[in-house]
Amino acid sequence: MSTLTYAEAGIVGLIQGITELFPLSSLGHSVLIPALVGGQWAKDLNVSKSESPYLAYIVGLHVATAIAMIAFFWRDWVRIIAGFFASIGHAARPEPGTRRWEPQNTDQKLAWMIILATIPVGIAGLALEHLFRTVFSKPILTALFLCVNGLILLGGERLRRRGADAESQQLAADLEMAETRQRATVAAGVRGPVGAGAGAGGRHGSGQRALKQQQAHLAVESDQRLVGQGFKGAFILGAMQILALLPGISRDGTVMVSGMFRGLTRQDAARFSFLLSAPVIFAAGLLKISDLTGPLGNGIRGQVIFGSILAGIGAYLALKFLVRYLSDASRTLTPFAIYCLVAGLGSAIYLSVR
Repeated sequence: MSTLTYAEAGIVGLIQGITELFPLSSLGHSVLIPALVGGQWAKDLNVSKSESPYLAYIVGLHVATAIAMIAFFWRDWVRIIAGFFASIGHAARPEPGTRRWEPQNTDQKLAWMIILATIPVGIAGLALEHLFRTVFSKPILTALFLCVNGLILLGGERLRRRGADAESQQLAADLEMAETRQRATVAAGVRGPVGAGAGAGGRHGSGQRALKQQQAHLAVESDQRLVGQGFKGAFILGAMQILALLPGISRDGTVMVSGMFRGLTRQDAARFSFLLSAPVIFAAGLLKISDLTGPLGNGIRGQVIFGSILAGIGAYLALKFLVRYLSDASRTLTPFAIYCLVAGLGSAIYLSVR
């Protein structure tokens, strides 16, 4: 008999997909929701229990979430992956007279920064995953870690307010630069014939293309600032992801706030955290894929597929919302911080007195 129902799979999958991208800790919610519901949910969805089918289910959610993130940033990943292979080719055929190899452009350097930033959490995950899952993945501890996550976000928001003017100026400068490049692109192009394309559908298509071009220009501007952090900065920001092994601490939240402490704007820090998350989450899922294909996955693979589809949809929509939300300098991290504090403290009190 299955130990994971479709209702459990669907609800947890959708929430996991959303909270993986929001700075709210998906792992924390995966631990707290079953504990708060209690009953059969607490038995079926116990992440700290060894040989639990819930572990196989979470593997499927991680892979689906990572695929959604890669799909959302697919243009960026095409550039970054192409930059990586170009750097390999450059290393194999160095320029005459050069003493050492180094990345030649922004895409190449960003690719190696992401690889370097992934190493610390990869090592820590392999070495400490069992310890963190069995010792720290207790509901009350998780609730308290969620409160800590709220405090981290509040600290980051307080820091951001000090540089709010500079952040607004940078956003305005980026938009102006993107519009300038876009006008130059249009001026260099050839106008199509007047006809169906000149109608409402044509105007809508042109508007969509213009928006995508603007987003691409903004991404390039952001990447150029990110590589200014250098390999040392990338390693430090990547190492901050280790904190997210604690259920209740958000990977994106810690990287975002750490990036702001290192001088990045919230938008740039968020972009780097999103780019870092995809390979980490995908690798974690692939590393544990044997749990899903092995005995732990028996009887629940249909539920895993169902929950994973909802997780992927939730992650894509959450990422789309967050990119727009964080692009407005007037928006803050405070709502997420308040949620973490209220949900964490409320859960800790409820679970203590129940």
